[in-house]
Amino acid sequence: MDDERRPDPDVLLRKVQAEEARRTRARLRIYFGYSPGVGKTYTMLEVARLLRADGADVVVGCVETHGRPETAALLEGLEALPRRAVEHHGTLQQEFDLDAALARKPKVLLLDELAHANAAGSRHPKRWQDAIELLESGIDVWTTLNVQHVESLNDVVAQITFVRVRETVPDAVLDRADELELVDLPPDQLLARLGEGKVHLPEQARRAADNFFRRGNLLALRELALRRTAERVDVDVAAYRHQHEIRSTWAAGERILVCVGPSPTSASLLRGGRRMAAGLRAPWVAAYVEAPGAFALTGPDRDRLQANLRLAESLGGEVVRLTGASASGEILRYAREHNVTRIVVGKPTHRRWRDVLRGSFVSELVRGSGTIEVHFIAGDEGGAEDSPARRGTAARRVDWLGYGTAAAGVAAISGLGVGLRDVLSLPDVAVLFLLLIMVVAMRFGRWPALAASALSVAAYDFCFVPPFYTMSVHDARHFLTFAMMFAVGLVISALADRLRRQERAARAREARTAALHALSRELVGATDARQVARIAARQAGAALGGEAAVLLPDGPGGTAAGFVAEGTLRPGEDVLSVARWAFEHARPAGRGTDTLPASPAICFPLLSGTRTLGVLAVRSPAHPPDDPESRSHIDAFLRQTTLALERARFEEEAQAAALRARTEEMRSSLLSAVSHDLRTPLAAITGAATTLRDDPDRLGSRQRRELTETICGEAERMGRLIGNLLDMMRLESGRVSPRREWVPLEDVVGSALGRLESRLEGRDVRTDLPDDLPLVSIDPVLFEQLFVNLLENAARHTPREARIELLARVGDGRLEVEVADRGPGLPAGEEERVFEKFHRGPHAGAGGVGLGLPICRAIAEAHGGTIAAANREGGGASFRIVIPAGVGSAGGPDPGGLPDMLPEAKA
Repeated sequence: MDDERRPDPDVLLRKVQAEEARRTRARLRIYFGYSPGVGKTYTMLEVARLLRADGADVVVGCVETHGRPETAALLEGLEALPRRAVEHHGTLQQEFDLDAALARKPKVLLLDELAHANAAGSRHPKRWQDAIELLESGIDVWTTLNVQHVESLNDVVAQITFVRVRETVPDAVLDRADELELVDLPPDQLLARLGEGKVHLPEQARRAADNFFRRGNLLALRELALRRTAERVDVDVAAYRHQHEIRSTWAAGERILVCVGPSPTSASLLRGGRRMAAGLRAPWVAAYVEAPGAFALTGPDRDRLQANLRLAESLGGEVVRLTGASASGEILRYAREHNVTRIVVGKPTHRRWRDVLRGSFVSELVRGSGTIEVHFIAGDEGGAEDSPARRGTAARRVDWLGYGTAAAGVAAISGLGVGLRDVLSLPDVAVLFLLLIMVVAMRFGRWPALAASALSVAAYDFCFVPPFYTMSVHDARHFLTFAMMFAVGLVISALADRLRRQERAARAREARTAALHALSRELVGATDARQVARIAARQAGAALGGEAAVLLPDGPGGTAAGFVAEGTLRPGEDVLSVARWAFEHARPAGRGTDTLPASPAICFPLLSGTRTLGVLAVRSPAHPPDDPESRSHIDAFLRQTTLALERARFEEEAQAAALRARTEEMRSSLLSAVSHDLRTPLAAITGAATTLRDDPDRLGSRQRRELTETICGEAERMGRLIGNLLDMMRLESGRVSPRREWVPLEDVVGSALGRLESRLEGRDVRTDLPDDLPLVSIDPVLFEQLFVNLLENAARHTPREARIELLARVGDGRLEVEVADRGPGLPAGEEERVFEKFHRGPHAGAGGVGLGLPICRAIAEAHGGTIAAANREGGGASFRIVIPAGVGSAGGPDPGGLPDMLPEAKA
């Protein structure tokens, strides 16, 4: 007894660790209300002032007064952090400064409106994420929250108020709260405050009273807030009871447990329990206990049990399956752990002698219930006649092979014993009979083993106890031997039968575990939803012994307008209609269910919260398994698949979000660059043209020529800008492919230099093109544009006295070109970024929109080549292009490989 009372040291260690963690971690207190204006912020500030008066380090991080003077008055005397100004859509917003709070690190920080969405550019998009970071940094946080901002209640609030709240807080944040304090106010008083202008300004108050602040809305929201707070209190009570190992029931709130089994009377119990729970407005549970040593249920009993459990679920009850040797003990243990106040059982309908032999479940339940009330409900008497107890073993299939083996074994041992009577003693024969009983029990189960026990006792008496070959017994001591043989045979058969069933159950569990392991291992490598669907369908077909398919919705917004099927099952219209029903109603349908049971397949919805991601359809020749283990296995299978689909969906959304962000960044860069580079030449053109128009008589010929050249130059600049944009679009769209021709490279270089004659005037530009350079196979138009962009880029970013060099070689079937300068070079780490669209370096003031070099890369890649940028020794930058190029015979022999690209350049 002392050992049983001694606490488990591991449990004690976990308690100490949990208590230490609670004591040292930062605390979150939430002032919870059902509507704005009930006094959450006011109450929080009042308590904060009292705490500050006691010397605590309390700091106001962010408190919204909404123009209420009584709330603003409570802020006096409290230290407040300065707000952070954030520009959003042209206006300055005052936001909570998270970095300042972390640097100040007070003991308690007041952070109003937990559901607030931060302005763009903040570290976290939501204020509750700021609160989490503060808590992780060891700062206690006090905050406020309305019930309409709770994520799980968002849909309910929208149905009540017809207002969809966009700013929500995950339920996990409420669960993280150490204290949830309800701030309540009767709706009539709140409406009076609204009318007095203490909640909103008068004009806003009139609109609010006509919409959100209607009395019916407030009553419903108040009930939601009270229920959510009561749920939290119930969790706190359960945690306290578990922490202090309180076994007795606390009747702080009613909770009902209904005992259910395969009996037809269980349906009456469930309905009666449901009526009792509705009258008490209490939650209720339907519990079934499976005893490992009990007889296995027959098919009809198992079907009736599953029907009763489904009835409990349809009536709104929670179904639990318990396992234990003592049904009453498991029921009482569960009731005490979950603070059940009432247990509902049916009146016993079996014979009294069964209670004497096997014990009374009802008597044990009543004796051990303590303060828990036990209610008896009479079931359907007609149904009781068909109960498992009354039927006995009538429906059990007769195992003729087992009985025949038992009889043959007894006959064989009897013959062997008679033949070797002079060699074998009576104990030897008895041991042989016991061995036979054990073998029969292991192979065929309990009932053939019991038959073997009875036949062994009869054969032992008939063949080996004097007088032989009669059932007479002269020595009364043999009766004890007979009883012991039968009793030992009975025990051995029971143990062997239990071992046999446990072995089958272990193999089944091993197979289910192996199937789940194989599924999870394959799903880890899945990269998209369709691959996840194919893997899940293949594994489901193998596990359930049939054809399977995962049907993914392809309608707009993930609706079931149509399905994409992945798997071995090719669903027809009959299966698709069942799948569509399961998808829309988020419940299984098809064969073996209560919905469309004539369907050849069963369809399981893949649920993620309130959203259905798809449907698993299985068509199997066998009846769908309905036992608890198989149901749990299928549920685990569906959860694994749903998690993988959810992960794939998140990855696709993340990629889409990254693409949108990149697109937005490029759009902003394009607008910024193009607007500047278009306005500048347009301003110059407009100014020159206006001068020519307004003052033609006062301008000399030289001035008119300069203005005309300005207009032409700026127009050319605009033309180059628009041409670059169009070229970039054509190259990225893939509509431009190189039209290779055999051309002399010096002609292409000459054309590029000719186009840039005015731009390069006065610059030191040198080219190094070997005299024996052969013809090369390139697109002359595209390559001319490439040279123009590179040379113009070098001219733009280098001083006028800096040298620009262009060198080329052909070797090993490759054309290698380098354009280099002696300018300031590239900033460290910018060698690759310079090829990004709209990227402009530190010398962006030199002009350009950041498209010239991306166009060069696109042209080089269109030719199957590469372009790379690097800094030169001694200063300057170089751009090297390498593309595969054929060599024409007209150009002379192949000059060989490319040596150092930058020897002393020729003039």
